[in-house]
Amino acid sequence: MRVSQNLTFKNNSKDSLEVIYLNDWINAFKNKQTPLAYRFREDYQRNFHYAKASERGNTKILSIRNFDSNLNWFRPKNQPDLLVIQLEKKLPPQKQISINLEYNLKIPHSKFTRYGYKDSDFILRYWLLTPAVYTQSWKVYSHKNVDDFYMAPIDLTVDFKVPENYYIFSHLKEVHNNHLAQTKNIRLSGKNLRQLDIHLTTNPDYEYFDTDLMQVISNIEDDEVPQPFRNIIVHRILHYLNKNLGPLNQDKLLVTRTDYADNPVYGLNQLPKFIRPFPDGFQYDIKMFKTITNKLFKGQLNLEPRKENWIKEALLVHLMMNYVETYYEDTKLLGAFSELIGIRWFHASELDFNKRYALLYQNMARINLDQAITTTQDSLLKFNKNIATPYKAGLGLNYLKDYLANEETFKKSISAFYQNKQKDSLALSQLKSAFKTYTKKPIDWFFNEYIETNLPIDFKIKKITIKNDSLQVAVISKNHKNLPVPVYGLNGKKIVSKRWLKIKNGEGKIHISKDAIDRVGLNHEQIIPEYNQRNNYKSLKGVFNKPPQVRLLMDIEDPYYKQLFLIPEFDYNLYDGFIIGPKLHNRAVLPQNFNFNISPKIGLNSNALIGSIGVSSNTFFQNQELHAIRLGISGTRMSYAPDAFYYRVVPYFSLNFRNPYLRSNQRQSLSIRSVNVRKDQSLFATNQNPDYSVMNLQYNYSDRNFADYFTANFDYQVAKKFSKISVTTKWRKLFLNNRQLELRVFAGAFLFNDTRNEDYFSFALDRPSDYMFDYNYYGRSETSGLFSQQFIAAEGGFKSKIQPGFANQWISTINGSFSIWNWIHAYADAGIVKNKNKDAKFLYDSGIRLSLVQDYFEVFFPLQSSLGWEPSQYNYDQKIRFIVALDLKTLVSLFKRRWY
Repeated sequence: MRVSQNLTFKNNSKDSLEVIYLNDWINAFKNKQTPLAYRFREDYQRNFHYAKASERGNTKILSIRNFDSNLNWFRPKNQPDLLVIQLEKKLPPQKQISINLEYNLKIPHSKFTRYGYKDSDFILRYWLLTPAVYTQSWKVYSHKNVDDFYMAPIDLTVDFKVPENYYIFSHLKEVHNNHLAQTKNIRLSGKNLRQLDIHLTTNPDYEYFDTDLMQVISNIEDDEVPQPFRNIIVHRILHYLNKNLGPLNQDKLLVTRTDYADNPVYGLNQLPKFIRPFPDGFQYDIKMFKTITNKLFKGQLNLEPRKENWIKEALLVHLMMNYVETYYEDTKLLGAFSELIGIRWFHASELDFNKRYALLYQNMARINLDQAITTTQDSLLKFNKNIATPYKAGLGLNYLKDYLANEETFKKSISAFYQNKQKDSLALSQLKSAFKTYTKKPIDWFFNEYIETNLPIDFKIKKITIKNDSLQVAVISKNHKNLPVPVYGLNGKKIVSKRWLKIKNGEGKIHISKDAIDRVGLNHEQIIPEYNQRNNYKSLKGVFNKPPQVRLLMDIEDPYYKQLFLIPEFDYNLYDGFIIGPKLHNRAVLPQNFNFNISPKIGLNSNALIGSIGVSSNTFFQNQELHAIRLGISGTRMSYAPDAFYYRVVPYFSLNFRNPYLRSNQRQSLSIRSVNVRKDQSLFATNQNPDYSVMNLQYNYSDRNFADYFTANFDYQVAKKFSKISVTTKWRKLFLNNRQLELRVFAGAFLFNDTRNEDYFSFALDRPSDYMFDYNYYGRSETSGLFSQQFIAAEGGFKSKIQPGFANQWISTINGSFSIWNWIHAYADAGIVKNKNKDAKFLYDSGIRLSLVQDYFEVFFPLQSSLGWEPSQYNYDQKIRFIVALDLKTLVSLFKRRWY
């Protein structure tokens, strides 16, 4: 795009300005070293790094002038998506300057952020050079793909010259549209604009909704909802917003599939089109509601988006929840699936659609990855930014609304804040002021504790004392000192009474009538997104505070019961074959701190009873480098050879550290465990060590990133017959030219070794014996055939099977690989193996590595090694090695690394 731009900038501040900052976010796509490129790498988004140069975007400045004078300009260091114009003289307050800019825009491909070009269409956002915001200082941010573009409101007139077959859709007013021989000249204009979305497309698949409040243009489709019904839905949404927020004051709004994909209704966006478990029109309605409301807020709320976006998200989620309660009151979390035989037995089938918000937020709180609502957008984990933090913020407004117990007061406060949007800046203080204007109740707890901290909310009934015809209920708040909590008198699950208790300094007492109640509960309606609701009930009768309950399969936790879950489990190894059996455990869908499981199974080949048992406990620490302390014990019985079993019992204790800046991938752990093994004798296993115990101390450090990867491990083992020490490091670098270099170093030595001529506990060159049963071998004792070719990247790390294959004194190896093209790499290993009473021996191998999914699915083809040219040797097909990760937890980690 060739742009000729006349910019008139007025200094509305109280300061004289020497420079003007412009946002130039298209230039964020110029290369692999911009803040945006680094953000993509943090999120494991590979397509930008491997993109063609023609797919990236940039801005080429041709001239910047003030009348006849050229103005100097520069880009701040490490911020190529900002542009600073140096003025010839200071610009006083309330004065203005006219600047002419000539530049070319290279639009990036839409596959990176959904905005840009795709085929012949252009979806434009952040495309124009626009002034940044100045309030005492310049508020400037680099593009990090977190939807927080911040520009000063502008009045705009723009002329587009486009080919005849193009259509333009936007929220701007079309002033005129001239058709020439092969082109169109289209003029658009708008006032007080905070967003500049323009769609240039050859496909006019947009529909117009003309209502008495505004015109809505959209290409969000739903073939199952007739056009007249879509009209009714859009009309209802706008009137609902007008009623709850006050006058919308906008004539035209563009809402698109791209807008929705940017901020979808999570859960619905994963459903295939042919699956419609919700009432007719519900999915279209809720998608349109969220997209319309989000676009209105972006265009009208003057928030500093990187720091104050949570306010917009809180209002959006709150309004969505109330909209569903108003028009879809009986809609369940699982929709029509809730009525299916089998599914309707689950607690999840009983939950309303709006319970999804608390569940998804609590997922992060339960694993100690919650972040304060006021955390800046670019510092949030992806799951928190997209889901957990907006949901917690919206739930907080509902919490405040229920506490105020006056819907009209709450609505007036929200409307007053929204209608205040013309001011220079809306911030937390103005939201607080809006509420304090309409209520006398104390609300500082909401802003000082709920909003500002990430400490988990956990109330507990401390004691209930019977006093004549009433009950005195003593409540403690474990982390928050002053959050209020509703106290319920219950008869079964029926609410007899409800009163709000003000907590002060972490404790509070309240009297409630004991008439017709058999149980007292806290937060029974789950108004508060509480971390742990299992300690919220006390029974006045009977033995159990909560009745016991056994559920089939996984279910959402029901805090009213003490629950156990029974699910089927499947596994595989060569000796047991396919493994199936039940697993009895206490973990619901959301994780919890104390867990146990009993998993008896049957191997269909071995026809034997095998399985595992385990107990573990986690203690989390908020906002500290010490992230968690874990301790537990596990036991396993499984086949390790035909008709031979191993029995493994492992008590363990670990300290786990994580960088308090949660977007960092730095992890550290210090662990100690005792691995106790008993094995059946087997004619098929070459090493016979029936009973042994190994004390194992480990320190692990990792910083795993897409382009820069480093791990280190220190391991010390001591047993009756040996003691050994080893160090492993692994470094991987993806260079700007898309070449990747990987190096791994392993060094290990015995401090003493009385195992005589056995190699069972020795360091392995290519295939560890795994005497502690840590690795997921599918054919653990195989020495030939396919299962013997499974490669585990451990100890020596060689791919070729070279003698000596073990070291009973010391070993030192280096493994390296370098990318040739795309997922094809060359690898090489070299090392020295030293055995007792023998000379140290130098060994090497090399070959081709197909890294289909790195560390998860790989194949190694050996070429030259200490054995010679291997492809010409007998049984070459048995020399090929492979990595295949079939474990579900391992595969899930591929997904989680982008979100957590």
